[in-house]
Amino acid sequence: MSVSDTIKERRAYRSLDQVSINDNLIRDLAYHASLSASCNNNEPWHFVFVYDKELLVKMYPLFPRGNKWMEQSSMIIAVFSRPGEDCQVKNRVYNLFDTGMATAFLILRATELGLVAHPVAGYDEEGVKTLLRIPQEYQVITLINIGKHSDKINPYLTDKQIRSESERPPRKKFDEFAYLNLYKPYS
Repeated sequence: MSVSDTIKERRAYRSLDQVSINDNLIRDLAYHASLSASCNNNEPWHFVFVYDKELLVKMYPLFPRGNKWMEQSSMIIAVFSRPGEDCQVKNRVYNLFDTGMATAFLILRATELGLVAHPVAGYDEEGVKTLLRIPQEYQVITLINIGKHSDKINPYLTDKQIRSESERPPRKKFDEFAYLNLYKPYS
């Protein structure tokens, strides 16, 4: 699959089937994330790969009702970083950007392997830090759910989420986010 095809194939499905998680898969995803660019090659990203069923169950109360579908994940990856581990040029703090790029590499690799890798923002960050023993000075940037896309709709999905399972949500048009030479809002 080409990079372009992988990008086009990537979707944030919420209806998931279980997949087998093993050391080879985890190391493969981590390796591909590690290939991402970062300021001065600082690599400020950290990942906790949670696949132990008992630990996954302990995470469930940390999700809001709208993310109850996450209980079908075979693995949840906590992505975290802190500013002191990457470049800071004046008011530009690069750790979030660099960690985001590494996370995108991980998500694209999972997609290439036929998996769903769905990042979410809805979770209790302090609860995640406590449960996974992530030090307080770190920011948990996202949780990534890993599974296999299921044809069976997860019963916890909202109507909007169900629609997005069958058709890609609309994307902004070129002239809504891209500018030629200078920033100039399109009319």
